Amino acid sequence: MWRLWLLFDPRRVLIALFTFLFGLALLIHFILLSTDKFNWIDGAKKAKTAAVQMAPLPESKS
Repeated sequence: MWRLWLLFDPRRVLIALFTFLFGLALLIHFILLSTDKFNWIDGAKKAKTAAVQMAPLPESKS
């Protein structure tokens, strides 16, 4: 195993690994934020209800 680190610079490998993992974490979080079930910022979106049309009341003659 130590011979492997002679081929690669440990600092560059760790920076590349952390960069990849950070990018992967961002991707996963944005995918979750785009769903209705796992969106913790806006909350679950409520189902759309049918619009009820209100008719005006007839004028009373008094």
